[in-house]
Amino acid sequence: MAQKTSSKDPVVKPNEKQKKFEKVNTLMHSNSENASLYVAQEIASLIRQRQKQGKMAVLGLATGSTPTKVYDFLVKFHRKEGLSFKNVICFNLDEYYPMQPDSIHSYVRFMNEHLFDHIDIKKENANIPDGTVSKEEVKTYCENYEKKILNAGGLDIQILGIGRTGHIGFNEPGSSMHSKTRLVRLDRVTKLDAASDFFGQENVPSRALTMGVGTIMNAKRIILMAWGEGKAQIVQEAVEGEIRESVPATFLQHHNNCDFILDEASASFLTRVKTPWLVGDCEWNEKLIKKAAIWLSEKLGKAILKLTNEDYNEYGMGSLVAEIGSAEQINLKVFNQLQRTITGWPGGKPNADNSQRPERELPHQKRSLIFSPHPDDDVISMGGTLLRLVDQKHEVHVAYQTSGNIAVFDDEVIRFLDFATGIEKDDKQLQERFRNVRQFLSNKSPGQIDSPEIQEFKGLIRKGEALAACRYCGVPEENAHFLNLPFYETGAVKKKPHSEEDIKITYDLLNQIQPHQIFAAGDLSDPHGTHRVCLQVIFKALDRLVEDKVDWIKDCYVWLYRGAWQEWDISDMEMTVPIGPKDMARKISAIFKHQSQKDAAMFPGNDEREFWQRAEQRNKETAHKYNALGMAEYEAMEGFVRYHFN
Repeated sequence: MAQKTSSKDPVVKPNEKQKKFEKVNTLMHSNSENASLYVAQEIASLIRQRQKQGKMAVLGLATGSTPTKVYDFLVKFHRKEGLSFKNVICFNLDEYYPMQPDSIHSYVRFMNEHLFDHIDIKKENANIPDGTVSKEEVKTYCENYEKKILNAGGLDIQILGIGRTGHIGFNEPGSSMHSKTRLVRLDRVTKLDAASDFFGQENVPSRALTMGVGTIMNAKRIILMAWGEGKAQIVQEAVEGEIRESVPATFLQHHNNCDFILDEASASFLTRVKTPWLVGDCEWNEKLIKKAAIWLSEKLGKAILKLTNEDYNEYGMGSLVAEIGSAEQINLKVFNQLQRTITGWPGGKPNADNSQRPERELPHQKRSLIFSPHPDDDVISMGGTLLRLVDQKHEVHVAYQTSGNIAVFDDEVIRFLDFATGIEKDDKQLQERFRNVRQFLSNKSPGQIDSPEIQEFKGLIRKGEALAACRYCGVPEENAHFLNLPFYETGAVKKKPHSEEDIKITYDLLNQIQPHQIFAAGDLSDPHGTHRVCLQVIFKALDRLVEDKVDWIKDCYVWLYRGAWQEWDISDMEMTVPIGPKDMARKISAIFKHQSQKDAAMFPGNDEREFWQRAEQRNKETAHKYNALGMAEYEAMEGFVRYHFN
């Protein structure tokens, strides 16, 4: 999981047989950083080639989180390798409308901050749709944008991301394949996905200027990039599905020089990855056998032990039956593997044979350290397991990695200050601070960064809620550790890259507690990447502990849980903890302690339900899936995957 970036990253290039379901050329990299480097190197190569020819390189650029690493690498090439952009003309895909160029939401500002301010491109060569043109001028402006692209010689490379609806640029479902640059109305799903950037869906512009599908298709080369499991399903539809207007990205199947550049997570739904036995012979191993049997069981609606030789043969797994001997042997093998993942003793069962259990027996009372990226991820994602660890007398610590302050609504600050000033009526200094806060918030524009004082207040609100949840769960207050990792403390949605300070804070805490087991958020699909950065920091701290040959780390297990956005696949789960009705009610009560996140969260992602509803449904669904496979029937279950770091 903690991959290093390398220009020699092994790109997975499928053979013709594996590609039989794929209608677009797809290249899969181990992770998004290596994939971004691959794309940046191709762009740099084109620029250098055109420089030698005395020609301009014309680039179509995208915004959003997907291409940011590509831009980072291009800036690096400019600074360290002398790559010049004087012969580059850029045309950006889109811009919200209306939009002032200096707004924090503007793609003009985005491109300046991520690329243009750091390279030597001529200002007149950096073209971004103008969100300030009057409505009467929009049509003429868009026609001129098209002419400008043609006059530059057309786009040599067009960079794309992909939206959850399959949109490219802001070409929403229903867009024509021949559409040109125009003003469009944004889809509800697109607005929902953008809501957190604008601090509320009501603040997202309803329209945008965008290059058309036809404009994109006229590019000589198209590179579509997608990262993370959240994009896996739409990538599969775009690559393997029928061409249709409801998924505009499928039009790219018509282009003769288009590559989808993916990381392993975004490629995970492709047939050759998810069900490789359907595209040809497999090299069967324990993990793939388990995955195949579970898939077949779910596909046919049969319990694992009821699968037959004919079932396996019909779905391309005759070679597996031949290799193992019979369906019965495969079924029993996988059934036992699944059964051994289930344990009511997440810290290990004392005085019992734990050789077939996920956790070892000794020591009987373990020190368990739960890392929570935000102040509520612990109870949302593994609250049932946390309660079980406490009930079974383990020494439980919770490390809240970030303050979570940007996810607090402004009115919460007013509410808490109302309470404080109501008690301290004679405290003139507090009354003055309250007036200043009220004045700031009354004049605050959507997305404006809070003052340091308000950021502090919001952090204290979330800290108080986390402590309340700890007390409810039986975790001593002194075992709640608030790390406030510096990478997060920008006051804005956009965070800094993690630094040495973040790693040192985490390293020191680990060395202080010396846990026997660590639980960390392995959910990498949160809307703004906080979980991803938090996990990277943990991995780097663990790697350093191993390098330093710290003794306690040799006997430490690391378990990854999933957050509020998704769950592990059943075939990946290595420990599942059953949760009964009473403990599910306790878990929900613990989530309710986070009152500022109740009813309407600031950053709900693409799921509008409350976090407790998501958690309850996901845990019950896991139990239902285990039951359907032929396991014991439980009310709910939390799943974990073990990370092997040494």
